Parts: sequence; structure tokens; C-alpha cells
Amino acid sequence: MLKKVVILGPESTGKSSLCTQLAEHYHAPWVPEYARSYLLEHGTDYSFEDLLEIAKGQIALEDSITKEASSYVFIDTDMYVMKVWCEFVFGDAHPWILNQLMKRKYDLYLLCNTDLPWVQDELREYPDLEIRQALYNKYRQLMEEQDTPWVVIQGDYEERLRIAIEAVDSLK
Repeated sequence: MLKKVVILGPESTGKSSLCTQLAEHYHAPWVPEYARSYLLEHGTDYSFEDLLEIAKGQIALEDSITKEASSYVFIDTDMYVMKVWCEFVFGDAHPWILNQLMKRKYDLYLLCNTDLPWVQDELREYPDLEIRQALYNKYRQLMEEQDTPWVVIQGDYEERLRIAIEAVDSLK
């Protein structure tokens, strides 16, 4: 039976790296963060409506890649990230995103902490550790309020991978 594992957290917390490592370890596909390709194509001056398009693109990409998976699929970002992003930047979340949160089911969340050094790239917006920590706290609160198992991922890259593999192995 297919196990769907979501990796979430603030930007520059190692989500994509962890997805890549887990996909390699389990010989399974992973779903990249759709927002990156969207923003590279359309620019970083995004609107509230752009975030809805990004959310729909993320779901379409996830559904497409998940169809090909057999044992595990690792998902870099889900609708919790879209909810937090919408609320943080625009003060509100799209009803469509909230509806997807209620409809979609996952087997495990891996919440990446902010203890890795910030790495700048052309898409990242919040290098300030206080802001990143506030966003992490929002994700943590959301995890505490939902029913799917979740684990905090922290430490250096090696430790993060070890914690993640232990959590994924516990799903068997």
C-alpha cells in the first residue's frame, strides 16, 4: 500500500534536500515544490490569486507523480504550506486550499526545523530567523491540531535523514 509522506516547514529548512535523500533511499518518487517553477516562470511579484494557482499546480503535480508510485511518495510542500503562506503574506487563505486540507489524506508529516543555516536563492523571502521561527511555530501548531502522525526534523543533514528514515520506517 502506498505511503504518502509530506515534508513541510519554512523556506530554507532542507525540505527539498530531504525529499531527494528519502526518494533515493527508498527508491521512490518525490514531488517537488511547484511554487519554485511557477515563480521562476511568472516572477516573484505574486498576488493572492497567484497563490491559488500555485496550490492547484501543486495538487496536480502531486496527483500526477503519485499515480506512478508504488510503495512511497515524498511530497515537498502541501496545502498546509499554502495556507500558512497565504495567511502570512495576505492575511487570508483561499477556501479551495482549506477544502483540499480537509479532503487529502497523508500517512506522515516531517516538519523541518529552522536550525539549518539560511541559504539565499532568488525565490526566498525571509532570511530573518525570527520570522522563520514564527512560521515554524505556525506549522507546528497546525501539526498539533491534526490527526496524521508527524515528526520534527532537526540537526545537520545527516541527523535529519536519520530521523526521517526512522519515522518513515515506523509506517510499515
